[in-house]
Amino acid sequence: MSSIAANPYVNFQGRAREALEQYYNALGGTLTLLTMSEDGSLKKAESGDSIMHGALTSDGLLIMGSDGHPDYPVTSGDNIAIALSGDDHERLSAAFDALSAGGLVKQPLKQESWGDAHGYFTDTFGINWMVNISPSSEIKNG
Repeated sequence: MSSIAANPYVNFQGRAREALEQYYNALGGTLTLLTMSEDGSLKKAESGDSIMHGALTSDGLLIMGSDGHPDYPVTSGDNIAIALSGDDHERLSAAFDALSAGGLVKQPLKQESWGDAHGYFTDTFGINWMVNISPSSEIKNG
């Protein structure tokens, strides 16, 4: 049986490394900080790199975040999303469609350079959502 997870994903507006390192120091666990290479693939972030994706895992806790994107500036309260993830493409695609209905799709589900299908939207209540489907499932076109 497949499963899905929901976790916070925070746009730290250029302060992802600082925030996630502080959380790591307080909570322990494993901290992963990634940046985008020139060819569009993800690589380990070095000091001074922009954080495209960061994740802190500790005892069942998962906090994810990034420095954000200049095309999507945020205001306080608009900098966090519910991130759905898993490997059940059919279920998560249906959830994407149902939850985004009547809202604003900012990026339709599409295959990304890191191998997952990914998309994001704001629902009719103003809540931001991200959906990420791992490549272990068959990705259906359209």
